[in-house]
Amino acid sequence: MTTSESTSQSRCYALVPCAGTGSRAGTNGPKQYERIAGHPMVWHTLAAFAAVKRITKTLVVVAPGDGFFERNPTSALVVPCGGASRAQSVMNGLYELGRRAGAGERDWVLVHDAARCLITPAMIDALIDACSGDEVGGLLAHKLVDTLKREEGGRVAATVPREDKWLAQTPQMFRLGMLLQALEHAGPQVTDEASAIESLGHRPLLVADGTQNFKVTYPDDFALAEAVLKGRLR
Repeated sequence: MTTSESTSQSRCYALVPCAGTGSRAGTNGPKQYERIAGHPMVWHTLAAFAAVKRITKTLVVVAPGDGFFERNPTSALVVPCGGASRAQSVMNGLYELGRRAGAGERDWVLVHDAARCLITPAMIDALIDACSGDEVGGLLAHKLVDTLKREEGGRVAATVPREDKWLAQTPQMFRLGMLLQALEHAGPQVTDEASAIESLGHRPLLVADGTQNFKVTYPDDFALAEAVLKGRLR
């Protein structure tokens, strides 16, 4: 892998895992290709990163045999290296960033869910501004405002204090080398990059974001995301 330790300034890359099936969304195919506000969901995601000039290159990880981008060309680098889990897809994508895009161990990588199609260039820039001078890196997140309950057998077992609780979002921004090490250490079932970084004993920075950067997961989420996107055009 190419190293960038000799360069005066680390570069920023984006990595978009796009190999999931979206089983909870109730769609006929992968949810990231469903049309929202006139375009496939992932198109909105990639457009936001393309508008951030500090992003050197965006790499999209798709499942082997996925022909969507063959029919719909993009300026992003698309690699069919999706794994059995999200963590494996991200790991594979990190290796490909080094091999195909020249990313080095000290370069920053912003990992972002394809289904968070409401991300904006301003949100991405805010994360880069907050993390570029940090020793660890960090993630966009939203401070929990609802009362949180713990469940047992369909009934409330306890009310959980919410004062220090945050909802993790993406992008999550870490050094490529550190993130690879963390994912290898945490294993394939880890659900986000920050959790992997935490497994090494690090404490990622929380960068406050709003409620609109949600992940389209369930059928009702599509209408909400469409309403937000159309509202931005007014």
